[in-house]
Amino acid sequence: MSRRPLVVANWKMNHTRRAARHWCAALGERLEAEPWPSGVEVAVAPPFTALAAVAESAERLGLALAAQNCHSEPSGPVTGEVSAPMLEEAGCRYVIVGHSERRQQFGETDRFIARKVAAARRAGLVPILCIGESENQRESQRTEPVLEAQLRQGLSEVRLGSGDELVVAYEPVWAIGTGRVATPELAGATQAFVRDILAAVAGPAVAEATRILYGGSVKPESAAGLFAQPHVDGFLVGGASLEAEPFHRIVLACGSGSC
Repeated sequence: MSRRPLVVANWKMNHTRRAARHWCAALGERLEAEPWPSGVEVAVAPPFTALAAVAESAERLGLALAAQNCHSEPSGPVTGEVSAPMLEEAGCRYVIVGHSERRQQFGETDRFIARKVAAARRAGLVPILCIGESENQRESQRTEPVLEAQLRQGLSEVRLGSGDELVVAYEPVWAIGTGRVATPELAGATQAFVRDILAAVAGPAVAEATRILYGGSVKPESAAGLFAQPHVDGFLVGGASLEAEPFHRIVLACGSGSC
């Protein structure tokens, strides 16, 4: 089965509205010179304050809008949080949930993340569920049980009917922001395992159609080799997405847009 590649720029806590508009203008210039493959879907996840600024240019640039987080409740006395219905109204198609920075820095548990996944689906958003192992977990050969637990528990409150309802992002924690990148073979083998677990949870048809992204210090130089792996369906890009030029090159690395 051919899965449409997806490349997501996760700006994290970077870029003001002015900087977001500058990024979009710079990307527009790049696209005029060298359009990216028509079969690739591209999304940008700015901070909440810059969502509207990116939305101004999203249609012209062919971008989908994503959010970096959402709360598990649709409304309520939760100061500082943003709900999935608010994000849907703002024009978002995707929302990132379960990122390792949320797990580590804010103590988000698999149970809480499962509620976020369900909240996103109720609001009509596609959750990008992040899973990944630490360096210690990989060295102690616990990668597979860790990923299986994160995936099974993260999907415990939803029933998936198609591959369009979820994106999974495998992000080895030891590679995020460190400059270290999993080898193509390691990423490919790990993501094949993730697809097997997804098949056990949601059924083979859903698993085969669901896109599994790789994240963790992805750069233009490493993107093509990673994308050549049959179970790498695109990228969740952090630091290399903060400037339009390297992000554009990563999207170009997805070739013809057919996995």
